Amino acid sequence: MNNYKISAFDHCELYVGNAKQAAHYYKNVLGFQPIGYKGLETGSRDKVSYVMKQNKVNFILSSPLVPGTEMGLHIDKHGDGIKDVSFSVDNAENAWKETTGRGAESISKPKLINDDKGEAVIATIKTYGDTTHTFVERSNYKGAFLPGYAEIKKENNDNSVGIIHIDHVVGNQPDGIMQSVCDFYENIFGWHRFWSVDDKDVSTKYSSLRSIVMANENEIIKMPINEPAEGLKKSQIQEFIDYYKGSGVQHVAMSTKDIISTVKKLKSNGIEFLPTPESYYNNITDRIGYIEEDLNSLAELGILIDSDENGYMLQIFTKPIQDRPTLFYEIIQRKGSNSFGKGNFKALFESIEREQSERGNL
Repeated sequence: MNNYKISAFDHCELYVGNAKQAAHYYKNVLGFQPIGYKGLETGSRDKVSYVMKQNKVNFILSSPLVPGTEMGLHIDKHGDGIKDVSFSVDNAENAWKETTGRGAESISKPKLINDDKGEAVIATIKTYGDTTHTFVERSNYKGAFLPGYAEIKKENNDNSVGIIHIDHVVGNQPDGIMQSVCDFYENIFGWHRFWSVDDKDVSTKYSSLRSIVMANENEIIKMPINEPAEGLKKSQIQEFIDYYKGSGVQHVAMSTKDIISTVKKLKSNGIEFLPTPESYYNNITDRIGYIEEDLNSLAELGILIDSDENGYMLQIFTKPIQDRPTLFYEIIQRKGSNSFGKGNFKALFESIEREQSERGNL
């Protein structure tokens, strides 16, 4: 039993080449609002950050202001991507003490930060690859985000696309590493194995994968851990590893209560989604059962459907949001189901393989 509780994903911090341009993209394409800023004007001399928010989803977009920084080297190696996956906790010091006491490598000890809106405590540990986890305790903070960030007043025009919260965060690992990463979450965090598939469950003519979903004790936090399985050609997991240069966050799944509306808005904003063949929808209700949504609308948008004993779920995946074929996003709507789309993996892999072939990476 842990002496701290994780209540939610707090935020994800991305290291990007141009934070100002990335913030523009997240606002005008993905529907986020800027709520905080840190840069030269706030006394930050080597790093600039924009905090982007949509309901309960927070992204920090950060870039280096000077050459030769750890952040700059990270971007050079990995490209734009997620450096940190943060958790909201009731006690950041206890979280850091327990995880480091069980063997996690400390990146930064618990630190009290404050401004005129109150105080917060943050601490960071290392996880897979160059990725980190930050524990954020902000019960005594009343500002928009965290101390150190200048607040940006919300604009009157609401450009939200209906994204609500982070459903799960997926980490890709090189072949043979998945089990040790899952052991890390079991031993360091006390999490459990929530769901899994292997190459017998998920394969195409060319490629396959293995995946284990790790969940915390209240199952609010879910983190699928993937690795490629040997196939005739290069899997999309291996393509990620090749271009990210190691383990890293492959995608973040964000929930919505109306996936049809959300996807329509994102498409009109310019987001490209992976295409789904029309044949996927042939006899789909025989496999899934009754669904409330209009099937023609789902087919027109390319939204995938899967079910389990608790209900069904709807999901769709963007193409990579940067030039390297690494990070992408998932939009998901759960109608009772706790599934991770096992029934859709084959269709998803075949769609990604078509994209890989165009890139010359299959």
